[in-house]
Amino acid sequence: MPQLGWAPVVLTVHEKYYEEKTDEELLAFIPQGQRIEKVNAFGVTRPRLIGDVGLRGFFQLLKKASQIVRQEKIDFIHIFVPSFYLALIGKIIFIRFGIRYGIDYIDPWVHVFPGSENVFSRHWFSTKIARILEPWSVSDASLLSGVSSAYFTPVLRRNPHLEGKVKTFAMPYGWDKTEAEMLNRINKSAYLFHREAKIKLVYAGAYLPKSEQLLKSLFKVIAAHPDLFSNICFYFIGTGKSKSASIQSSIADLAVQYGVSNHVIEHPERLSYVDVLLHVRESDGLFILGSTESHYTPSKFFNAILMKKPVFALLHKDSSINGVIRSSDWGSVVEWEEELTPELFCKNIQTQFQEWKIKTLNSRWSFKEEQVNPLAVDQLLKPLADLLSTVQQ
Repeated sequence: MPQLGWAPVVLTVHEKYYEEKTDEELLAFIPQGQRIEKVNAFGVTRPRLIGDVGLRGFFQLLKKASQIVRQEKIDFIHIFVPSFYLALIGKIIFIRFGIRYGIDYIDPWVHVFPGSENVFSRHWFSTKIARILEPWSVSDASLLSGVSSAYFTPVLRRNPHLEGKVKTFAMPYGWDKTEAEMLNRINKSAYLFHREAKIKLVYAGAYLPKSEQLLKSLFKVIAAHPDLFSNICFYFIGTGKSKSASIQSSIADLAVQYGVSNHVIEHPERLSYVDVLLHVRESDGLFILGSTESHYTPSKFFNAILMKKPVFALLHKDSSINGVIRSSDWGSVVEWEEELTPELFCKNIQTQFQEWKIKTLNSRWSFKEEQVNPLAVDQLLKPLADLLSTVQQ
């Protein structure tokens, strides 16, 4: 961003208030000289009433943001949600100081969270509160953005008065070529690959509630075609320990249920980003388990680009990344849609995995970098920087 005329100031909660284990290795990826302002937050009470770190640090963040705006010339405030409550800070700063702001939707805010169906539960309240707070938060926003338009288009439908008033911008996370260079300087190796398997596929990320249907289909195919998967092992990393009411079984449990545990290893604990990249680098391919929701855009695809590994993906037919994977010949996508029968979806998985396996064993993926270069971070940020220059005026 400095090369594009912007000097970002990052305002965040100090990591000592996080409940999650921190990933110190990520500090190596922060540009030298980047200014970062950290504030305190209220601690987690026992019993645990409020966990959201954005909510626990809300007043401190608002106070610090106000102080910076008073003392310096700030042209624009870009807020990334979740934490969703931080969107309120943009509106408040706009009212007080007239500084324009934008909201980037990493996840939808007004959403049926897992467990929302339980009346008076924490998730039920979260859904109700979201429907109240979002309209007020976005009412004076100058920019709505997200990894795909599916993340902010519903916001415009719920708030039709924003049409023509707010700018929108869809930008995936992208990939940064310098990360592969940094990884080569780190003296570490993958440590989860302890089973003999000629072909190892890595899935790194949370196990989403609406992924289960797709995963069950894959396991059915593995069970029905033992010869095709005889030398295949899927490694699920960082899937999470907690079980949502919407998730009936963990991945390991499902593997046992379908009789495919010899082909599945689940490591629920989260690995550092560096360790994830190392495992992808030493794997034979990256597995993407999508969702029955069309807006899901898997950022993990960019790990495959960095490490030059072919992707095997199960994704909704409207996922924005499908065309990129195909046009770049960076792997195979099996598309799921509501109208598709379970039998046909399983058949498609079998057929396309067979083709994926042959191309992988014979190193026949072309990896057309010219097709993915537009998704490099330095390319993606140029139109964003231009847009910010117009909306802050």
